[in-house]
Order: sequence, then structure tokens, then C-alpha cells
Amino acid sequence: MQNGFYTVTGGMVTQFNRLDQISQNLANVRTNGYRQKNSVIGDFMRIFQEKRDELPLQNQTKEGAKFLNRTLNRVPRIVEEYTDFEMGPMAETGNPLDLALGEKNLFFAVETPSGIRLTRDGSFKINEDGEIVTRDGFKVLSQNYFQNRQAITVPFDALHIHIGKSGRIEYLDKTAMDTPVYLDDLMVVRVDNLQDLRAEGDNYFTMPGKVVEEEMNIVTETREIYQYMIEKSNVNPVREMTRLIETNRLVEMYQKAMTAQMDDMNNDAINKLASVRA
Repeated sequence: MQNGFYTVTGGMVTQFNRLDQISQNLANVRTNGYRQKNSVIGDFMRIFQEKRDELPLQNQTKEGAKFLNRTLNRVPRIVEEYTDFEMGPMAETGNPLDLALGEKNLFFAVETPSGIRLTRDGSFKINEDGEIVTRDGFKVLSQNYFQNRQAITVPFDALHIHIGKSGRIEYLDKTAMDTPVYLDDLMVVRVDNLQDLRAEGDNYFTMPGKVVEEEMNIVTETREIYQYMIEKSNVNPVREMTRLIETNRLVEMYQKAMTAQMDDMNNDAINKLASVRA
């Protein structure tokens, strides 16, 4: 079989994977706190040139080159996938439990069935037990969570909830309408190297290989929490639609190349081999 067939097949598979990624981004244009997924497309030759000095075999560059098919090595493939952590636009909601973070390295901490996770989605609510939770029902953590393992619970007679820029939560009750009552402080985590995070679901993140209680950088002093605001997805729908059109055209191009390899070139070879010359 022609080497060109392998090349166009590999290129088409790469574009299919890219289509999946673009579709996921477009599906989450309206997901609060969602972070766009991107990829880097390269070829084996480039990877080999970058990593060959790290390979353990002696004279790997010269000996390995004897077995490299340079046609196959130029097949485009996704060599890296990453998350774009640039901030999305903020929108005012008027909901006192909607919170936005003003720095891209900051995250809220929540408790999920799989453990503690980080999120930028600050669209919180109060459940039937009076606990502040995410829209998925996960408990929002306080700064004192690792000491008392308690959720942030709002009294049922609380009339007004105020959350300051530092994450300090206060409320008013019927007995003292002029004096705010202190409730708790939100846990806000700073992640210095954002590429250490791994996405789970639409807008949750984890740090693989790290002990959460010991290695989370909990911020005790911040002025970057904004009440009555929510951060939207950072996906640019116009740019993603452009990428979608571009990727679809590449798929069509590879499809035509596959047809040419399998049909036209094979038929031409068969006809030439079948011809009998005197």
C-alpha cells in the first residue's frame, strides 16, 4: 500500500480529534467559568529532533535514522493539548451568591464525591440544609474546612448575605438589622502553574499527584472576589467557528487525497501492469 495513504489517514484522524475539541468548546460557550481547550499539531520528525538527545540508546540519531520512513514521519498529529486560562468576560446578575474572581490564577475550592476540586464557576446557591453549594450540589469550602470539615451553613433566618472582596461572609438577622453577623470566609486557592491543572467535566480542575491539604496555596488575603457577578466562558465563538470551518475543509481535502490514493493511483498501476507489450 502506498505510503501516501498512511499520511492522509493520519492527517484525517488528527483533524477528527481537533473537531471533537472544537465541538466541546462550542458546546460550552454559555458554561460559567469554562476554559477553552486547545491543541498543538506537529509531526514525528519535529518531536524526534527535539527529544533525540534525551533517548537512552547510544548513537540513537544515526542508527535510528536508518529505520525512519520520512514520509510517515511527516504525518501531522496532536502533540500537545492544553487549556487556555485567560479570563472570560464578567456579567452582573444581581444574585448575592453569584461570585466572580478577578485574577486568572484564583479558584474556588469545592468538595465533590471524587475529592476536592477547583472551579472558576461562582454561581452558588443554598441547598435545603442551608449549605452554600455549587449548581451541581457540591459543597463550597471555607478557609477553616481542613480544621473543622464543616460546610458553610447559612442560618434560615438570615435576611441579607454580603460577601466582601476578601471572601468574608456576613449576614443580617431580625434581631440586629444594623449589625452584620460574621459567618465564615470562603476558601480561595491560587495556582501558580496553571498547566499543572487537569480538567474534569466542564468547569472543574484537579492537580494530579498532589496532596490537596498540604500543597494547595490557600489565599488568606485577597481583594479579587466580586459579589453579584459571574465569569462567563472564555470561548470566542467567532474564532471557534472559523476553526471549525477550517478543520472541515482539511477533512474534505484529506478525503479527496485518500480517494486519489486508493482509486485513481491503484487503477493506474493495475492498468499499467496488465498491459502487454511486444
